[in-house]
Amino acid sequence: MSAQDVKQVDARALWQEAFEGARKRDVDFSSVSGSKLKGLYGPEDASVDFARDLGYPGQFPFTRGVHATMYRSRLWTMRQFAGFGSAQQTNERFKFLLEHGQTGLSTAFDFPTLMGYDSDHERSRGEVGQVGVAISSLRDMQTLMDGIPMADVSTSMTINGPAPILLAFYIACGERQGVDPKLLRGTVQNDILKEFQAQHAWIVPAEPALRMITDVMGYCSTHVPQWNTISISGYHIREAGSTAAQELAFTLANGMEYVKRGIAAGLDVDDFAPRLSFFFDSHIDFFEEIAKFRAARRIWARKMRDTFGAKDPKSWMVRFHTQTAGVTLTAQQPENNIVRTAFEALAAVLGGTQSLHTNSMDETLSLPTEKAVKIALRTQQIIAEETEVAHVIDPLAGSYFVEAQTNRLEAEAEKYFAEIERRGGVVPATEAGYIQREIHRSAVGYQAAVERGSKKVVGVNCYEEDHDRTPTIEIHKIDPAVERDQHQRLAEVRKKRDAAKAKSAIDDIRDACKGTDNLLERFVAAAHAECTLGEIAQVLRDEFGEYKEPKIL
Repeated sequence: MSAQDVKQVDARALWQEAFEGARKRDVDFSSVSGSKLKGLYGPEDASVDFARDLGYPGQFPFTRGVHATMYRSRLWTMRQFAGFGSAQQTNERFKFLLEHGQTGLSTAFDFPTLMGYDSDHERSRGEVGQVGVAISSLRDMQTLMDGIPMADVSTSMTINGPAPILLAFYIACGERQGVDPKLLRGTVQNDILKEFQAQHAWIVPAEPALRMITDVMGYCSTHVPQWNTISISGYHIREAGSTAAQELAFTLANGMEYVKRGIAAGLDVDDFAPRLSFFFDSHIDFFEEIAKFRAARRIWARKMRDTFGAKDPKSWMVRFHTQTAGVTLTAQQPENNIVRTAFEALAAVLGGTQSLHTNSMDETLSLPTEKAVKIALRTQQIIAEETEVAHVIDPLAGSYFVEAQTNRLEAEAEKYFAEIERRGGVVPATEAGYIQREIHRSAVGYQAAVERGSKKVVGVNCYEEDHDRTPTIEIHKIDPAVERDQHQRLAEVRKKRDAAKAKSAIDDIRDACKGTDNLLERFVAAAHAECTLGEIAQVLRDEFGEYKEPKIL
């Protein structure tokens, strides 16, 4: 041991003595995920081989970012989630956001649309337009995108069970605008596994749902090559109560299952893997989230190159959208949510996100008002233009704490991968309820920590105020007329369309369900024939049956 090393050991021992002898705050020194944190991290905690574990931005294993220049060349896409009421109302919100500097569109759909029902279905009563925009037909999609140049704007659609149908409406809408599908850019979430695990918006069982996903991959690789065919989503897993390690592990395990399915369907991995994208939560634990994003890139790069044999470096890259954590927003003292969102957004940027949505302060109470959504967008713009954090790529690399957390999360994810494999893979583990139980266990543990006060939430279990249960901000409400007007539009669509052409398109979908023809191709034809979302989804239910979730408790 060198003299310098001896001095460092002596200094460490002196610090340790002082640290152990000092009085400590009565605080649970652990991450939001429950991982115990040391008081100080040093070289002994962060074993990193630079070439193997870090490298340079834009190079394997992409821990430091997927692009060589990152934000010095181009800022992340600022993509505020928007959707409420009618297609017309959401179209106006889209234009409002674009006018105020948003650089991409992100679409929220209402519950009937998410579940594959038309707005006039009996199960849709009272829900039309309430938590997102109502889209039941190509006509609705055309209204939604009216006046928006679809060849120039990237659009994300948060939809899963009926995702291929909504994508078909979007493709057909672009064609009606005169836009070649090859020019369309955007993402459809289309991640059915996480629906079974966390969010619960589905139509058909796992196998036919996975078939539709590979049909989307195959169709888009040829006809819509700039489209991200799936956004593998940890966000909803985290919002359901998972830890950071569980979000990381279950999301990437789902992604690997989609890759296996694509290969099994006869697709070349390098033909579809570059268009896979990811969607992560940015929670309130600042450093743990930054480490999570870095670990995600490293794990995926290694799996794609070494396990799946992908040759194209673009297939190794985790490109991801991030949304700040809705579950951290509080109805009490809602203005505090602006601060929470700012820290979560900063973590996403320091973690190297390609796209970001910042939640509005009022989203725990209602859909966001224009004022609230503008503040959320301005939060991103302040980070981009005033903090200077985008000037340097991966500025926290080499931090003993961040590197230790990155290594820890990777190791914990690998343990979950092994357990999922032991249980037969992602689909059997999901159908048996294993992943759901793990998420539930973590959610219950965190809620218990909040209730006993060991985890502090400002305005909820500390720094409370007498009026906290009375909203102090404007609330956005949906006019009941939206549902009545939507019923009328649907009636007009069915009355004016060529009934024989619509029936033929539905029959073609039914035949494709029985065989192996590409279903997305049939959905696009059905969209042009003015078939509705509910009519197409009902064929899928008739032919494939409906998904039944397992009992997990």
